[in-house]
Amino acid sequence: MDQATVPSTHVVERVQTGVRIEKRILKVMKAIAEYHDITLGDLIEGVVLHVFEGKCPFGADNLKLIAELKSIYHLDLDASASHKLVERKAAAKRKRPQ
Repeated sequence: MDQATVPSTHVVERVQTGVRIEKRILKVMKAIAEYHDITLGDLIEGVVLHVFEGKCPFGADNLKLIAELKSIYHLDLDASASHKLVERKAAAKRKRPQ
């Protein structure tokens, strides 16, 4: 294999994190990662690196798969829901009369 065909690698330091995420979004993300035989962390890193450059991380085939997975996992959220998600406990507290 010549130098031009050897994929470059980047040495990084990864950290463990305790991120909270909407349950159905996580299910879809795990399914996508499993489909591509990568870890959830690798999927997240790839998505974020693409988005940081203003690129869509998924092609047409993957977007079709994502739509199917969203249907399977009853994920009815889209980008318009971003920054508007409220946890069930917090929503119940807001509705309770004071």
